Amino acid sequence: MSDKRKCIARIESQSRLAEGVYSMWLSFPEDGGIAGEAVPGQFISMYSSDGSRLLPRPISICEINAPQNMLRVVYRIVGKGTEEFSHMEPGGRIGVIAPLGNGFDTTYAEKGKKVLLIGGGIGIPPMLGLAAAVKGEVTAVLGYRDGSLFLKEDFLPYANVYISTEDGSRGVKGNVIDAVRHYGIAADIIYACGPLPMLRGVKSYAKENGIKAQVSLEERMACGIGACLGCVCTSKEKDVHTNVNNKRICKDGPVFDAMEIEF
Repeated sequence: MSDKRKCIARIESQSRLAEGVYSMWLSFPEDGGIAGEAVPGQFISMYSSDGSRLLPRPISICEINAPQNMLRVVYRIVGKGTEEFSHMEPGGRIGVIAPLGNGFDTTYAEKGKKVLLIGGGIGIPPMLGLAAAVKGEVTAVLGYRDGSLFLKEDFLPYANVYISTEDGSRGVKGNVIDAVRHYGIAADIIYACGPLPMLRGVKSYAKENGIKAQVSLEERMACGIGACLGCVCTSKEKDVHTNVNNKRICKDGPVFDAMEIEF
C-alpha cells in the first residue's frame, strides 16, 4: 500500500475466544478500499482513545472480507491498550492505519503443491487468512500452551489441522515441529508465524529438509511504517537505507524468507 493513511473503522463484532484472547471484526465505511488492498500476513495499527497512549498497537490481520470491506483481527491482552480494545462494543469507532507491511507470497502455493501452515500462540490468527487464500493442498499445524484451541474450528474448511500443546492436554505434547515429525507431514512450502523460538525451529527444519519457508516475525513496534527503526531484525543482506545488516520488521516485513533472516 503506497498511501498509508489513518482512517476510522467501525466495530462490527467483538467476542472472547479464550482467556485473554479476543476477536474483532472491523468495517471501513469511510474508506472503501482498505479490505480490498489487504493480503494475508499484513497487519493494522489500532489507536487507543486514551490520549496518554499515543502510539498505536500493531495487530495481525486474521481474515479479509473484501466484498464487505471488513477485516478481522484476533489479539491477546498484553497491556492497557489491548485491554481497552477488549472492552469496545459493536457500533463503536476506532482509529486505524491499514493495511501495513508486506504479506506472504502465495505464488509458491499453487495447485498441486503441499502447503504447510504453522502457527504458534497469537501467531495462529494470521495463518487463517492465508489458509483461505492459498490454492495448494493445505495442512495447518497449530501450537498452543494448553487446550484452549482458539480458532481451530475456523481452519477446518480450508486445511487438514493438527495440534500440539505444551501441557499435552490436546494433540501432540510438545511444539509444532514435534507435531510435524509425529504425523510425518510433507511440504513443498512452509509459512509460519509465532514466537521466535518456534520460528528458529521452523527455519532449522526447513533447512534440514530443503523446504522453502516464509516466516512472519512478531515484534513490538512504535511507528509501524518504517520511520523510527524501532523494530529491526538481523539480515544476511545490508539494508539500503542504513547500510547495515538489518531489516525493518514493520516496513520490510513482517514476512521474510526464513533463510534471509538471522534469528
